[in-house]
Amino acid sequence: QVQLVESGGGLVQTGGSLRLSCAASGFIFSRYDMGWFRQAPGKKREFVARIRWTRGTTHYAASVKGRFDISRDNANMVVYLEMNDLKPEDTATYYCAAASREWTIAIAESDFGSWGQGTQVTVSS
Repeated sequence: QVQLVESGGGLVQTGGSLRLSCAASGFIFSRYDMGWFRQAPGKKREFVARIRWTRGTTHYAASVKGRFDISRDNANMVVYLEMNDLKPEDTATYYCAAASREWTIAIAESDFGSWGQGTQVTVSS
């Protein structure tokens, strides 16, 4: 059974940093694209970043590019999201997600089939 468990959220001031972690289990982690999404109150869930299963290629939403960094540790089955220079508009619940199919690129939100429970990030101004 696939499980994704996020941690590392919290309250931080504008300009601060946080590192989110997502511990995965129940599947062959190294074969799957992984992603981070977020949802702010009253808004739709949006893409933040993703990392390919092969070569660790990354892609970011324009709003976080240059401030956030996604990485993965295949040996320990963890995906990270390093968030720097945080802004109030980054306030949201952050979700880790695994692609639905192994060895296949995941681009759209619908390409991700397994989700964590989310971790709250609040950035105060």
